Amino acid sequence: MHDKFSRRSVLSGLGLGASMLAVPAWAQGHNMHGGGHSRGGPLIPAGFDEVRGPVINLSIGSGHRIVQGKRGPGIAVNGSVPGPLIRLTEGQDVRLNVTNTLSVDSSVHWHGLLLPFQYDGVPGISFPGIKPGETFVYEFPIRQAGTYWYHSHSGLQEQSGHYGPMIIEPRGGEPIPVDRDYILLVSDFTTLDPHFIMNRLRTGEGFFNRQQNTWTDDYPMSAEERRMWAQMRMMPTDIADIGGKTYTFLANGRGPNEGMEYLFKPGERIRLRIINGAAQSFFNVRIPGLAMSVIATDGQPVRPVEVDELQIGAAETYDVIIEPGSAAAYSIVAESMDRSGMALATLASAPGLRAAVPALRDPPLLTMGDMGMNHGDGSMKHGGMDHAGMDHGSMGHGTMDQGSMDHGSMNHGAASEAGSDASTSMSMDGMKMRDTSLLPPDVAIGPGIDMVSMAPVDKMGDPGLGLRNVDHRVLNYRMLVARDANTDAREPTRLLELHLTGNMERYMWSFDGRMYSAVSDVPIRFAWNERVRVKLINNTMMAHPIHLHGMFFEMVNGQSAALQPRKNTMIVQPGASAQFDLTANEPGDWAFHCHLLYHMHGGMMQTVTVVGPEAAS
Repeated sequence: MHDKFSRRSVLSGLGLGASMLAVPAWAQGHNMHGGGHSRGGPLIPAGFDEVRGPVINLSIGSGHRIVQGKRGPGIAVNGSVPGPLIRLTEGQDVRLNVTNTLSVDSSVHWHGLLLPFQYDGVPGISFPGIKPGETFVYEFPIRQAGTYWYHSHSGLQEQSGHYGPMIIEPRGGEPIPVDRDYILLVSDFTTLDPHFIMNRLRTGEGFFNRQQNTWTDDYPMSAEERRMWAQMRMMPTDIADIGGKTYTFLANGRGPNEGMEYLFKPGERIRLRIINGAAQSFFNVRIPGLAMSVIATDGQPVRPVEVDELQIGAAETYDVIIEPGSAAAYSIVAESMDRSGMALATLASAPGLRAAVPALRDPPLLTMGDMGMNHGDGSMKHGGMDHAGMDHGSMGHGTMDQGSMDHGSMNHGAASEAGSDASTSMSMDGMKMRDTSLLPPDVAIGPGIDMVSMAPVDKMGDPGLGLRNVDHRVLNYRMLVARDANTDAREPTRLLELHLTGNMERYMWSFDGRMYSAVSDVPIRFAWNERVRVKLINNTMMAHPIHLHGMFFEMVNGQSAALQPRKNTMIVQPGASAQFDLTANEPGDWAFHCHLLYHMHGGMMQTVTVVGPEAAS
């Protein structure tokens, strides 16, 4: 980074804040009290310092935050939100001494890093957590390069500011020359205690949705469509659980009116590392007047692809190259997916210069395609897998109809993948929104499932809610091609099908109808070095960013096996399916979950166990 990060002294010694009831590790985190979230204590500033070297000391503490005049609870790492930029180099060894000064347990998860599982930082799965007043030492070699981040995996601490950026420089230096290298970490801030939010979501799921449709609103829906949604007792405006009336959206810890800016000179090449560190928000990112060339996602390089806008799910990262022209300033707009607010920063040719800020666009609406009603779409094509050589008998959900599987290379346009507008005019006569006969027998049927997708299809070409009908270039997963060939392009020998399930009214979330519990957890088991295709079927009306700890997977997006892009977090669109290939070569127990914090806390989490090579032999 050339001139963005100051070397100001790292703040430390934050007070413990108000006395709170202690809660156990996240695995028992359904308790609605405590969590170390304090409105008292010292003021936590926005922005971050930089730390680097073979030994790094981090301190977790509590305080309060003030964003655009609003005061809310805060949990900081080294005294700031976001926490410090951790800069490492591929091939080095690092020791991270993390001290917890909170009154409750805490943790740090190194999102996207390849490391021994006992240092992954997930209480109840990989370690017991960090007790109040204790220091835990994370020590491991750095085996990769790219843009990553870190955050708490205890309670709901991430919502209050326990997160920060990480850059790992490639061994031998960056292969793409740039004049400036900046971080844009977008997130969401609330004045409320996150446990209050969770309680309200469970007692009234629509409590924070201030964009619900009524008979007198101006949403572009016919009376027939309104009756249909009313018969289903569902909301076409249920895009996000929490919107801009509750959240202020942040850029590097600063609200849209607090002047986050990046300096440039015309003609420079700038690398912008975009990290979505939000607890519960998707963002649609664009820079009016500038194109973005995507060069990496989740830290992994891809062939450059030029777009004007991209959607970034919670926990995803994208690196883009931008080349500002002659304008004095450009607005960097990260609009929330439900279009209730935005995070905002400015590219400025001189301090204080500003560009026009576009108004919020009209909120998007869900369609029948978002409920898995993709009728009449017969264009699915099987590609990429040799089914004759696959052991279908060993696959999860062995009773499923193999003829209905959508194995990747589907040649739908974004409009058809999203569900055409015509589909919204279908009659609901005879249709069941909870036809559990469509589910395989190992999905647990119960009150935790209030919807079953009738005809889920692969939507890798869907740019995301709100971006399906814009008149400019928008990124979708099918456009991503790995820059470097994958080292393991073996044909998968097993298909594992997992269903994303939920009851939005009761705010229950799960895999295969089973909410996570560390006590009764039955892990997903992989044999050492086996090659598995995982198919995720979304039986809900919400998009879910699904994250696998400890390993990268390759998205089945229509590319050849050698060039499928590697990621650790993947959005599964509403009512759709998505697939990835995995080489299970990182032994240990790993978390696998939705990265919307309140969905994970509500049960959409599972343990993945990879048997080590010794046991395999």
